[in-house]
Amino acid sequence: MLAGPYATMLLADMGAEVVKVEDPAGDPIRRMGPPFEADGRSAYFMAVNRNKRSVVLDLRTDRDRDRFLRLVATADAVVDNFRAGVMERLRLTPRDLRAVRPDLVTCSLTAFGGDGPYRDLPAFDLVLQAMGGGMSITGEPGGAPTRSGIPVGDLAGGIFAALAVCAALLRRQRTGQGEHVDLSLLDVQVSLLTYVAQYYLTDGRVPGPVGTAHQSVVPYQAFATADGHVVIAVFGENFWAPLCRALDLEDLAARYPDNASRHAHRDEVVARVQDRLAGRTTDEWVAALRAAGVPSGPVNTLDRVLRDPQVRHRGMVVSDGERQLLGNPIKTGAADRFRPAPALGQDDAELLRG
Repeated sequence: MLAGPYATMLLADMGAEVVKVEDPAGDPIRRMGPPFEADGRSAYFMAVNRNKRSVVLDLRTDRDRDRFLRLVATADAVVDNFRAGVMERLRLTPRDLRAVRPDLVTCSLTAFGGDGPYRDLPAFDLVLQAMGGGMSITGEPGGAPTRSGIPVGDLAGGIFAALAVCAALLRRQRTGQGEHVDLSLLDVQVSLLTYVAQYYLTDGRVPGPVGTAHQSVVPYQAFATADGHVVIAVFGENFWAPLCRALDLEDLAARYPDNASRHAHRDEVVARVQDRLAGRTTDEWVAALRAAGVPSGPVNTLDRVLRDPQVRHRGMVVSDGERQLLGNPIKTGAADRFRPAPALGQDDAELLRG
């Protein structure tokens, strides 16, 4: 429900003309909330549908299916986010679509992909985070499995889909041929396990949650301060001695000079660092640690994130003329354009003539 809209918003942000095809009831996330804007528009919908156009088609009818195929004939790519099998029932398979545009790129984002024993099962982001292993390694040791604070399954799936569509279009330039991208959100979740999965494949130990810490690097986690939390990331020996000097813990630097020794004595190292950090405020420690060249930062709440001077400087809070929203992280030097998410069917008259 989110992966497809996010993928196509990314493509629209990069300059693609994106036409959102909705049934007469509209995309369900138009009604997702609260919160809603004053005129009833869903903040959720507005977040992932900017820069798009909208047409209303009931693809179950022959008339609207034919109108859709006329749109496809002028398109470079078609992205769908239905459950597996829906496009087949609508008689809109990749083969059907390429009958009107032979070099078309198609991309289907489904929970489990176009084949396999789970193909026809329903799922949303929570299910994918659970089945993909992410929840088992998130949270505090001994605690309940924890969902990521953002829908990482859907969002990562959207990023992979946008990347796949761009790659397929580039290949088409070279070969003249279109292709179909079968993208499983579970596959994406599994791929994100990266080195954590490789650890298991290497030593056979099933990993569990480590809170904010790192499985292999010490210290690399959040610490409580007098008024909040600060994170410290000593990912490299060149940061360890400066950290110890900033904290007046030179004895630790001498006793545990490398990550292997710190990892073996994690509890002691973390306890000593934590004891020191508890005595001053987050802002005081961030200033001191940055002055020492130690990778560190505050654990920001969203209000602080969105007014952060670096975030503002980089154009990550922008306006579409009606509201503030998040900017595009891809900076190419070209001017970004931001149009509000479309009203339902607002482009019918222009795009569905005849």
